[in-house]
Amino acid sequence: MPSLATSKPAGPDPENHLDRAGLPKDLAASWLKSLPELSGDFKRDTPSFSRFFLNGNELLKVLPKKTARDANSAKAAAHILTTCREARDRFLARHIETLYRALTKDYANFVRVERIVFDAAALVPGLTPTAAEVATESTNAQKDKDGIEIDQGIFLSRLLEHPAAGMHLCHAMLLPRQESLSKLSHFLSHGTLEMKSASVERRGKASFVTLRHPRFLNAEDEDTIDEMETAIDLATLDPETSIAVFRGDVVENPKYKGRRVFCSGINLTHLYQGKIGFVWYMRRDMGAVNKIFRGVAKSELAPDDVSAAHTEKPWVAAVDTFAIGGGCQYLLVMDYVLAASDAYLTLPARKEGIIPGAANLRLPRFVGDRIARQAIMYGRRLDCDSPEGRLICDEVVPPTEMDKALDSVIDGLTSSGVVSAASNRRAFRVGEEPLDLFRRYMAVYAHEQAHCHFSPALIANLEKHWDAQNRKI
Repeated sequence: MPSLATSKPAGPDPENHLDRAGLPKDLAASWLKSLPELSGDFKRDTPSFSRFFLNGNELLKVLPKKTARDANSAKAAAHILTTCREARDRFLARHIETLYRALTKDYANFVRVERIVFDAAALVPGLTPTAAEVATESTNAQKDKDGIEIDQGIFLSRLLEHPAAGMHLCHAMLLPRQESLSKLSHFLSHGTLEMKSASVERRGKASFVTLRHPRFLNAEDEDTIDEMETAIDLATLDPETSIAVFRGDVVENPKYKGRRVFCSGINLTHLYQGKIGFVWYMRRDMGAVNKIFRGVAKSELAPDDVSAAHTEKPWVAAVDTFAIGGGCQYLLVMDYVLAASDAYLTLPARKEGIIPGAANLRLPRFVGDRIARQAIMYGRRLDCDSPEGRLICDEVVPPTEMDKALDSVIDGLTSSGVVSAASNRRAFRVGEEPLDLFRRYMAVYAHEQAHCHFSPALIANLEKHWDAQNRKI
C-alpha cells in the first residue's frame, strides 16, 4: 500500500497557496504551524491531530464550492486536503490498533465497515467524515465532490493492513446481518422472501437468490446492496437446502425485454450522479461476495478454514445474456457456472476508472495472468462459448435450454448428497485464497479504490464511454 507518511506540508510555499486563494492570513498561517508531531501516545496525539483535521475542514469551507473555484482556490483546496490526509495517515500508522480496540471494546464487539467509519469520526473528530458530512456531499454529482470519503479509505486501509484488527473486521463482515436474522424465521417457515431488489426462494434442495433491478439491467447500487446480502445470508443459512443458486431476473430494457440478465455491474448512471458512496465497495466485497465464497461466520469462532467455523454450501451461477463488471466478479466465487451460449463476460474497469472488486486477486486463477490483465486493463471481452470463457464457465448451453440445464445441474449436485462439498471448498481456499490473503488485498483495495472513486479520470471515462451526462436516473 502506498504510504502517505510525511511530517511536512506538501508543495512549495504552502502559505502562498492559501494566501492567493483569499484565505485569512492569520488563520491559514496558524493552521499550517499547528501540524502536530506524533508523540506515540494515543491520548496525547488524539486532541492535537483532531484539532488540525477540524481546522483544515473549516479552512476548506471558507473556499468556494468546488464548481466555483478558480485556479488559486483549487490549489489551496488540494493543499488542505492533501496535508490533512498525510497527517491522518501518519496518525493511523501509529495508532490504528489502539483506535480499533477502542472502537470494538478490545475486540469484544463486531462492527461492520459502514458503521465503523462513522464511529471513528465520533472517537477522533475529523479523522473520517461524519454521516451528516457524507450525506451533504452525496447531494452533489461525483465530479463536484471534494472526496471527503477518501479519508474513510485511508482509515480502512490502515485497519485492514493490521493483521489482528483486519482479520477481526473481516470476521465482522462475514457475520449474518441483523436484518437477515430478523427475517430468518419468516423465510424458514414460508420458504420464500420477496424484497424490492432481491428475492430468495427454496425450491427442493436449492435456495434460489434472484437479483432484481430490471430498470438498470440488474446493475448494483445503494438500492440493491443490503437486500442482496440478506438474500445470500438466508440462502446460506437455510438448513433445508444443500446448494444455492444465483440468477438475474427478467429485465425491462427494450433491447433485452423479456430476457433474464445476470448482472450488469455497478450502476454507472448512479455512480456518475454521485449516488454511490465509497463504503459501498467495501460492504459489497467484504460482505455479500465474500459470503458466497466463504460462507456465513459465527461470532464465537474464528472464521478460518481450519476450524470450519462457517455455515456454507456450494453456489451455482446461471448466466443469462451477460455478466459485466461486478456480475463477472460474482462468477469468480462460484462453485459451478452455467451459461447461455450467447452470453459474455467483461470487466470494463478501464472504461470506468475503478478497480473491479477482488477480480485482480481471483481472475488470474481462472484464465492466467495475461488474459486477466487484458480483461481488466484493456477491456477484453470473454464470450462464454469460447476457450477462454470456458475457463470460467463449467457448462455452456443454448439460451432456450437454460432452465432445463439448471434443473439438471441441481439434480446432479444434490442427488448423491453434498456431504463433502463444504470440506472441498475449504480445501481449495487454503491454497488459493486464505482469509489473510484476502485481508491484505482489501487493505490495498481500500486505499486505491477510494482515490479511483473520486478521480477526475473516472468522470472522464464515464463521459467518454458511457455518455453519462445524458443518462437519466
